This record gives sequence, C-alpha cells and structure tokens, in this order.
Amino acid sequence: MSLLASLAGYLVLGMLAGTMAGLYGVGGGLIIVPALTLAFGLQGVAPEVTMHLAVGTSLATIVVTGASSAWGHFRRGSIRRDAFLALLPGLMLGAIAGVFVAGSLSGGRLGTLFGLFVILVALKMALGRGPRPGSVAPGRAVMGVAGAVIGGVSALFGIGGGTLSVPWLTRCGATMTQAVGTSSACGLPIALFGAATFVVVGWGNPQLPAGAAGFVMLPAFLGIVLASVPFARLGVLLAHRLSARTLRLSFAALLTAVGLKFLL
Repeated sequence: MSLLASLAGYLVLGMLAGTMAGLYGVGGGLIIVPALTLAFGLQGVAPEVTMHLAVGTSLATIVVTGASSAWGHFRRGSIRRDAFLALLPGLMLGAIAGVFVAGSLSGGRLGTLFGLFVILVALKMALGRGPRPGSVAPGRAVMGVAGAVIGGVSALFGIGGGTLSVPWLTRCGATMTQAVGTSSACGLPIALFGAATFVVVGWGNPQLPAGAAGFVMLPAFLGIVLASVPFARLGVLLAHRLSARTLRLSFAALLTAVGLKFLL
C-alpha cells in the first residue's frame, strides 16, 4: 500500500474516530486503538508490534486533540488547578510506568487486557452507573497514588484517562463540569509522557514498518489529527438528535463487540 493511500485511509479513520468521539462523548482512544489495530493488520504490520503501535499512536493523537479540549475548558474556568497539580506527579510517573508494562507484554497479551478493559467500560455504560459525588478531597499522597493508577492504566491502553479520572474527581468534591474539565487537563501529561516513552521503548525495533518513530506511526498520527477535530463537531450535532439512553446503550454495544473481538 502506497504512503498516499495509507494517509487517505488514516484521514477516513480520523473522520470516524472524531465523529464517534463527539457522538458518544468519550476520548478517541477507545475507538482509535481497535481501528488502528485493524488497519495495521490489513497493511501487514507484524502482529508482535501491532498493538503497541496502535496504543502509542493513539496517545500521540491525544496530545493534540487533548490540548484543544483542555484549552477550551481552561478558558471557561472549569479546571480545578489544585486537583490537577496534586494528580500531576502521579500522572507523569504512572504514564511512563504503564508504557514499560505494555512493552513487557506480548502483543496478544496486551490485546487481551485491552479487550477486558473495554468490556468493563461497556458494562459500566450499559448499567448507567454514574460517579458518586463526594465532598472531601484526599491528601496529596493519596492524590499522587490515584494519579499514578490513572496514568498507568491510561498509557497501557492508549486512552486519555477520562474513564478513570472523572469518577475519581467527582468523588473528591468536584462538580461534573469541573471533573470533565480537569480530566481533559489530566489527559495531556498522560498522552505526552506516554507517547514519548512509547517512541523511546520502540525505537530501533526491526519489526516496525516504514513511517514509524518507535511505537508511534507518523502517517496515522497526522491523518487522525487532521480529520478527528473537525469531525468531532459533526458527532456533537448527531448526539443532540438521539436520546441519552440510545447513545449510552449503542456505545456499550459497540464497545462489547470490540472487546470480544480482542478476546476471541
């Protein structure tokens, strides 16, 4: 497959990922990782590195898309700086550790863990379980540990971390608006440190295809970033035409299908 044809395919993937992210209100990682895994497989990328390449590339795209989201929330004053700064050291260290854990796993084992994680997210969405609000913020030590867990799991699976950080921040006394805004800011250090570490860990791997910088596929990164941001607006428009229950259940069904694909 030529470089031009590959880039065109990644643009289409970015359109789909952006639309679905806007439609379902989630970060693109849960969509981008399985889609890239499929795309890399069709291109003949070695199975041993396909999953790592998909996760690393997903994190790289979140650096750009997450920055746009975080800036928007910052301008609206919906980021809790105290909570973000308390989580930050753990987020950075956890993201780096998560990449090294991913690097120690085979592609098949990493795919299996991703499938289990996606099904758990789908189950949570299908049941409609929202985060329980709290009123007392934990100390900095507890916040640091929480940040490390959020960063580690997010980097391991190539997501921005909202699935974990929004419920945690809500339990720590943040309003839902503050939790979402602060979560978007938390996604930046996770994606930045995670993607950079994936580049280092994968550098020089002989099984990587042309166009890869470590475990980040540059043509895929470019195509997804260019297309996903504008098409996220289309997804938002579509979301307003469907009921919240329909959106939740349809996305849960989609994630279940994706999770089973990785497990079977």
